[in-house]
Amino acid sequence: MAFRIEGAAQKRAPAKLWPLGLLLAACLAASPVLAQVPVAPPQTEPQVPQVSAPCDAPASDIATPTALPHLSDALERKQPIRVLAIGSSSTVGVGASSPNRNYPNQLSALLQKSFGALELTMVNKGVSGEVAAATADRIKTQVALDKPTLVLWQVGTNDALSRVSVESFGETVRTTLRWLRSHEIDVVLVGLQYTPNVVKDDHYHAIRDQLRKIADEENVLHVRRFAAMEFLSRVKGSQLLVQDNLHHNDLGYRCMAEHIAHAMVVSSFLRKKSRIKNVPQN
Repeated sequence: MAFRIEGAAQKRAPAKLWPLGLLLAACLAASPVLAQVPVAPPQTEPQVPQVSAPCDAPASDIATPTALPHLSDALERKQPIRVLAIGSSSTVGVGASSPNRNYPNQLSALLQKSFGALELTMVNKGVSGEVAAATADRIKTQVALDKPTLVLWQVGTNDALSRVSVESFGETVRTTLRWLRSHEIDVVLVGLQYTPNVVKDDHYHAIRDQLRKIADEENVLHVRRFAAMEFLSRVKGSQLLVQDNLHHNDLGYRCMAEHIAHAMVVSSFLRKKSRIKNVPQN
């Protein structure tokens, strides 16, 4: 997979012309060696990425595969893929040791391996502290500017912490999902952050439950970040947060990227399940 790079094309050096005799001799000398070099077959379909041992969680805690028709069509037609990652501080990568360790950048590397030689562009438009209503307003502008195949919307955490009403949150998310569908854009909802501080917070859980309900009713792929990270933290004892006990560290963002990549690639195969390869068993 290649990232699209905009800029001036590089100039090529002029080709050197060999005398005919030397050219024939070189070809004859090289031909036995070339005949012994195996040629790898081109990758013809995406490969489902494995979830690493530190990030391995039950499949039901990560996501339920849900069709991504526009991504599937782009893959089948070998068209460029544009992914818009939008949301709050978890999209920005607050807590990561460097920008390269935020989840969109780590996800890009995983999708490169899965999608082979296709061109993919990942656009990160995270804004720290943003609630769903503010992101929803930006989504329409970013769609016009970036023309994505798919939108990754990380949403809900700040609404829960800011005590946005469940009804208002639900209306914002549902309306935006329907707008994106009307513009033929796939959506992946990336759910709320897990932190021990909110385990007994009823409002936090109500926002989480509302997001899951909307995803089910609107038939949208929902990555259940809270459930997967809670499993890794409480069952496996993984340290996924920085000292503020809210934002991910590098491993947390790595697991987030692996879970999203796995859910996206599996979902892209829903119309051709028999062709899925290397699906990990949880």
